[in-house]
Amino acid sequence: MLGYALKRLGTALAVAIFVSILSFMLLRMSGDVAIALAGEGARAEDIELIRKLNGLDRPLMVQYFDWLGHAALGDFGTSLYFKSPVMPLIADKIGNTIILSVASLAFALLIGVPLGVLAAVYQGGWVDRLALGIAVTGQALPNFFLALVLVMLFSVQLRWLPVSGSGTWLHFVLPTITLGYYITPPFMRIVRAGMVDALEMDYVRTARAKGLSKASVVLKHALANALVPVVALAGVQLGLLLGGSVVIETIFALDGLGYLAYQSITHKDFPVTQAILLMLSIAYVGLTLLADLVNAWIDPRIRLA
Repeated sequence: MLGYALKRLGTALAVAIFVSILSFMLLRMSGDVAIALAGEGARAEDIELIRKLNGLDRPLMVQYFDWLGHAALGDFGTSLYFKSPVMPLIADKIGNTIILSVASLAFALLIGVPLGVLAAVYQGGWVDRLALGIAVTGQALPNFFLALVLVMLFSVQLRWLPVSGSGTWLHFVLPTITLGYYITPPFMRIVRAGMVDALEMDYVRTARAKGLSKASVVLKHALANALVPVVALAGVQLGLLLGGSVVIETIFALDGLGYLAYQSITHKDFPVTQAILLMLSIAYVGLTLLADLVNAWIDPRIRLA
């Protein structure tokens, strides 16, 4: 297990470093940081002075290692738009994004896993067709469109829930449903496929032959094996939610990391954008690594392979 963990950790570190290099280079190619620092209408000589003072006239790789060294110490510079240190700014916003992501994942699991089980148990029946319809709709429906529909129904028409903000738990209900429904289909499909295979296994037939109840056979025997790939998928989806909530947080004006990313990109706030990209990529890689290790612990065949 230790050898497998070290191997996966090395791969995760390599991926994180590669992503940080790629994001750093792409951001520098998207615009001139010196011009952004100087502001609109700045003279050419002022821009050149800022470029020299901030070391922006050095080669990109030299700038990257300098930035990485400071980032390793938690120093991501100062925001060009908010005029405050980047790290406290991110720390103030990331809590709402974590709450939204975890709540959306829980919503998807609570809907997707039971429906996947029922669709497999009643394969070919109306429950199976209903689950298929929900999965197809969830994949085809853009999440921003669903968000607008939910706002029109529950906020404008019924006035049950607030439209925007993050002051109370009620502000998280509509964003959670929107993001949660968007990632429900993968869980539903993978649980259904795993259950269909498990229900045909010899150990399940043996359990039935012993006279065990249908619920016991399904929940204690078949579902235990069908849930193994769900762990890996949950880690991946949580990483995607952390980085993919920009649109939803913007629609609902949820004061989180996604909304901060939108503001920083809009105002060409390179220090904030770079820090968010690095943190989200590390979070995604870390969650994927954790899911792999949990799967290897649950199923020894994975680490042996």
